[in-house]
Amino acid sequence: MTTSVNTTKVYDEIIDFIAAGTTPQSVIDFKLSNTAQERLEDLVYKHKMGKLTPQEKKELDNFLTLEHIIRLAKARAYKYIDAE
Repeated sequence: MTTSVNTTKVYDEIIDFIAAGTTPQSVIDFKLSNTAQERLEDLVYKHKMGKLTPQEKKELDNFLTLEHIIRLAKARAYKYIDAE
C-alpha cells in the first residue's frame, strides 16, 4: 500500500464521519479505525527507530496534522456539551 493510499483512507474516514453529521458527543467519541491506528503506531515506531522513508515521514506528518485538528474539535465539543 502506498503512502498516498494510506493517507487517503485516513482522510476518507474523517470526511465520512463529518459528512454523516456530527454532534458534540460524536466528535468526542470519534476514533480512527483499527487499521489506521495500527498504521500510525507503525509510523511512530519507525520514526523512533530512525527508519522512516521520506514518503512515510510525509504520511506521519499528515497523521499528526489530522490528529491535532481532531483534538481541537474534541476540545471545542466539550465546550458545547458543558453549555447545554
